[in-house]
Amino acid sequence: MTIANKDAASIAVAELKVDPALYDFVTREAMPGTGINERKFWSGVADLIRALGPLNATLLRRRDQLQARIDAWHREHAGTKFQLQAYRAFLQEIGYLAPEIADFAASTEHVDAELARIAGPQLVVPVDNARYALNAANARWGSLYDALYGTDVIAPSPATAGGAGSGGYDSERGARVIAFAREFLDRHFALTSGSHRSARRYRIADEGLVVELNDGSVAKLRDPSAWAGYQGDRNSPGLVLLVHHGLHVELHVDRGHPVGREDPAGLSDVVLESAVTTIQDCEDSVAAVDAADKIRLYRNWLGLMQGSLQARFSKGGTHLTRQLNPDRQYHSAQGGELTLPGRSLMLIRHVGHHMMSDAITFNAQPVPETFIDAAVTTLIALHDLRGRGPLRNSRQGSIYVVKPKMHGPDEVALAEQLFARVEDLLELPRYTMKIGIMDEERRTTVNLKACIGAVRNRVVFINTGFLDRTGDEIHTSMEAGVVPRKAEIKQALWFDAYERRNVDVGLACGLRGRAQIGKGMWAMPDRMAEMLRTKGAQLRAGASTAWVPSPTAATLHALHYHEVDVAAVQSELMRRACAPLDDILTPAVVAAPSWSSAQIAEELNNNAQSILGYVVRWIDSGVGCSKVPDYHDVGLMEDRATLRISSQHVANWLHHGVCTREQVTGALQAMARVVDQQNAGDRAYRPMAANFEHDLAFQAASDLIFKGRDQPNGYTEIILHEYRRCRKAG
Repeated sequence: MTIANKDAASIAVAELKVDPALYDFVTREAMPGTGINERKFWSGVADLIRALGPLNATLLRRRDQLQARIDAWHREHAGTKFQLQAYRAFLQEIGYLAPEIADFAASTEHVDAELARIAGPQLVVPVDNARYALNAANARWGSLYDALYGTDVIAPSPATAGGAGSGGYDSERGARVIAFAREFLDRHFALTSGSHRSARRYRIADEGLVVELNDGSVAKLRDPSAWAGYQGDRNSPGLVLLVHHGLHVELHVDRGHPVGREDPAGLSDVVLESAVTTIQDCEDSVAAVDAADKIRLYRNWLGLMQGSLQARFSKGGTHLTRQLNPDRQYHSAQGGELTLPGRSLMLIRHVGHHMMSDAITFNAQPVPETFIDAAVTTLIALHDLRGRGPLRNSRQGSIYVVKPKMHGPDEVALAEQLFARVEDLLELPRYTMKIGIMDEERRTTVNLKACIGAVRNRVVFINTGFLDRTGDEIHTSMEAGVVPRKAEIKQALWFDAYERRNVDVGLACGLRGRAQIGKGMWAMPDRMAEMLRTKGAQLRAGASTAWVPSPTAATLHALHYHEVDVAAVQSELMRRACAPLDDILTPAVVAAPSWSSAQIAEELNNNAQSILGYVVRWIDSGVGCSKVPDYHDVGLMEDRATLRISSQHVANWLHHGVCTREQVTGALQAMARVVDQQNAGDRAYRPMAANFEHDLAFQAASDLIFKGRDQPNGYTEIILHEYRRCRKAG
């Protein structure tokens, strides 16, 4: 649909033309109950677009200008040894490196404990899928028994390892799950004598939690403060609540349960406080290309903020309805009643500054989509702030917005201005809207202190998004030379310095105890044993949160937060020197590539398969995040960040002559057949190999590579949106 046709059907209000469905949603669904006047709202949106739209356009042009100058510098110095100091001086001269600012400490107030003080897992979920959004919000609590039993953390028992068995409950596997859980309890909730493995009864006495052991002896918790509360009768509680490193653990006692019936203490489950926070995503994990798509996102966010969202579905022949979990009530260890949140604290992630939307036009031009996100999602969040629904998200009266793909402090300062204008529009106190800074673009990385300083009264979150960050690294240094094979990029000098410097700068800016310092996603949802072995390193590196791909992964990742005292780690890390900026500025290029033809072919196939497997679902089905089998049939969580890496990687090799256009086309065609086969069981799937020349998904994947160098900052959205809109148009 063209803008001209759209305008003819749009609703004119203030100086705007608004898609009628969006206008109707905002005024008839989102606005009632907020106290906001319809005319004032739309006039305010027009005012902020008029005021900030030109600045946004200027900053986007600045991106292109800086990239052009960096490209030219590398071309001028081609064939010579890389001169780091000359390069750094050049970046300072053109303003890519901002002047150093004075030391400061962030002063954000009214921050919920989940962001300020509690270290725990974080989920990112596409908010366009109501069922997934609810699952993520409800993943605050997760069964350790289920997470262990249903994943590869517990190896198959001999009876079922070869596929034998009835398919029912595997008692041997179950016994190993229980043993694992008891070991966890002994390690973090040790008894004064004996072991939780020998418990036959948990009860509440005047002096606290008492554990009766099989030999008739009685033990208590070595740390009495680890007992937080209980449910049920004191002599026979149905639930015992423990706490360690700020995270709660529930011991469920039910002697009538199939598991509890066989347990000496009647322990039927161990439930962990898991996904403490969840990012409801409007960006990389969704495929929202028009007003209808955006309304679906906004409507689900409205349901979450009102506490009314439901998802109905069938599972195993049973019809189910999912909704938000209530809060959890206990008798407190200190006396009285204790209430704990039943849901993750939810943040909302907007799109980047570079995305334009014709859902609203101003002077017949599309407007920055992030402006629409800011106004509409904050209007919706008023339902939570007003407290009129049955559930609350922020108990501190704050709205949490994650801002992706900002390039340097000037763009962060634009976000500050945008938030202030939205607060004025919606009559909110200054700094009600809090900001999470995604450190995923190179210009933000090298100017992180100044970026945080620009929002020092709002910042509640920084993190390293290594996937997008790698894509931007390749694009920024496209002319510097040939990048390594993808598997070797994490060994680059800049990569380790980037991860360390993010923590160093965040701690130096006073984020400890006030905001999250996060790290990136575990992308292999079926490989939980490997995640359990390795992801704890992110906490030991100073992260107070890290991303996981599922509620089950959140429960398993929660184990790491019991192993690692994040607050103590951060306190220790504050003593070290900041990771050197020069390491980050050193491009990762291969001076003299010597890969064999087989290695080059394998790399091309791996990238092509990854691109096609993701793009075909994006274009044909509007799925923005999914588990895609890779070249080796390992399921990987793919979104636009992984797509950005793969497309930029091949574009770099093509540009520098490592491969030819014919080789890339051959790899795409060969991998299209593989992807078609991997999706053969899906009746709605359209095979790409049936018509390479006219298949929209295949053409989109090809454009992402062959036009990759020309895409602003290597982003994939422009091409994806163009082809998805074509597909929706039939």
